[in-house]
Amino acid sequence: MGDSTATTTLARRIRVANGTEPGDLLLTGGRVANVFTGGIETADIVIADGWIAGIGPYDWQAADRVELDGRTVIPGLIDAHIHVESTLLTPPHLAPIVVPHGTSTLIADPHEIANVMGVAGVELLIDASTGLGLDIFYMAPSCVPAMPWEHAGAVLDAAGIERLLANPAVLGLAEMMNFPGVIAGDPDVMAKIATAARHGAIIDGHAPGLDGRDLVAYAAAGIRSDHECTSADEAAARGALGMLVQVREGSIARNLDTMLPRIIDDTLGDWCLCTDDVDADELLENGHINGLLRRVVAAGVDPVRAVRHATLVPARHYGLTDRGAVVPGRRADLVVVDDLVEFRAAVVVKDGVIVARDGQYLKTSEPDRIAVTNTVRLGALDESSFRLALSSPRATVIRIIAEQIVTRREQMSVKISDDAWCFDADIDAVLIASIERHHATGSIGLGLVSGFGFRRHGAIGSSVAHDSHNIIIAGTNAPDMLACARAIEDVGGGFVAVSGGTVRALLPLPVAGLLATEPAEAVSRKLRAAHAAAAELGCPLATPFGTLSFLALSVIPELRITDQGLFDVTRQEFAVVAG
Repeated sequence: MGDSTATTTLARRIRVANGTEPGDLLLTGGRVANVFTGGIETADIVIADGWIAGIGPYDWQAADRVELDGRTVIPGLIDAHIHVESTLLTPPHLAPIVVPHGTSTLIADPHEIANVMGVAGVELLIDASTGLGLDIFYMAPSCVPAMPWEHAGAVLDAAGIERLLANPAVLGLAEMMNFPGVIAGDPDVMAKIATAARHGAIIDGHAPGLDGRDLVAYAAAGIRSDHECTSADEAAARGALGMLVQVREGSIARNLDTMLPRIIDDTLGDWCLCTDDVDADELLENGHINGLLRRVVAAGVDPVRAVRHATLVPARHYGLTDRGAVVPGRRADLVVVDDLVEFRAAVVVKDGVIVARDGQYLKTSEPDRIAVTNTVRLGALDESSFRLALSSPRATVIRIIAEQIVTRREQMSVKISDDAWCFDADIDAVLIASIERHHATGSIGLGLVSGFGFRRHGAIGSSVAHDSHNIIIAGTNAPDMLACARAIEDVGGGFVAVSGGTVRALLPLPVAGLLATEPAEAVSRKLRAAHAAAAELGCPLATPFGTLSFLALSVIPELRITDQGLFDVTRQEFAVVAG
């Protein structure tokens, strides 16, 4: 908006507030949740040019009028940390399922697509995020590749960060996962942090398990948040250092219940809500940030206080001073809820326009604006690629922890045949493989994982494998695992379940091997079919493909699989499977 237009708009807003000119939209007969005072006030709201012009018991006029019938108006909700790619939906298909729940702003870390396509991938998402009935702001990915223990599709250095920070849609530096590099003063890490600091940009954190003086050193780098806390004490330690505790409740990692006691007694410091990694099924079934607010309030937290931490607190953290509160002079991002218990959104207003009503998204849908190019390039691969030689039945395995993305390193006795691992339905251990898929190098890492619970032969595979997004496959035998890899290669990425050499379920993800091109309902239907196929193999996990995707995440303790081998995150070294 040019200076002349901004001046004209501002002058009109003041006239509307004074009652000398009608506004565009009047919300009348309702109540307003005041996130500054904590009170709930009876008041009308008049909107002009997408901004709140006035609030109070005054006789305003407007071109359009909505009777609220005693309902309550809260600010548009903010998800403070989300990976759009983890929803499996492109932005035009994500908006219709989050906007009707009252979400008006997403703070997205495009780390996943950046690891596949670099800066171009981030810009691809930014270009697809306009005109959606919500704002999607992005953070510049800080760790591409995440660590040197795996091969990624791209490298994003300080110069790339500089380029992204010049884009107004980019607010700062995304989660700094390489916390060992921060503490050690790694030159490349320092250059990225210094670049963000020079721009006055926010720097987000990611430091699971970090404590003591190392945590102090991490905060000293100017890192202002963390969403990786799995215990209340861990979160409180960050809050005490002035870091924003982003309480995560996604489809894989669920930390809200653990944090609720500290939230209730107000000893967590600054906190907000985020989903981090959430799939379309979860959003369709349970809602978005409004669903988390429902649980926070049900636990005994004052409703307006809860709303404050889902709106004003994250808005301030990210420098979004134009939103986060229902007061004059703020952007008219508003949610009319039936009550402050269920947080069902009756009306959703974005920039002064009604974009959803009674669960229905009202924006005109647009065709996808994302060009699809197959990014899955596999090197030489055959059944022998999936042979794990073992000299002893005693093996080091990755132990899955339900509803967490951390894992444990364990020792197990497994079955051996012809000096190689062999599946035994009575032993909860299957082969896991990470296959480099960006440059067709043929690099493959093999290990064993416990927790999938397979009772019959088969395999599941994915091109979503945090953070470098190589192909990751868990299975009982080489033919099925090879069939998984070939099916993923054929469709340019996706989730697949195979048994008896036959594909039983397939969810194509052709955009960078991460995103579908279909609407949420179609993606959800195929995802449920993939989950059902995994369950038929005996898998008890609610989200087996989500769990699988995180087993490659070499920045989270304890044990992971990369295309270079089995990696011990705690010891920062590769591990030997045998013995």
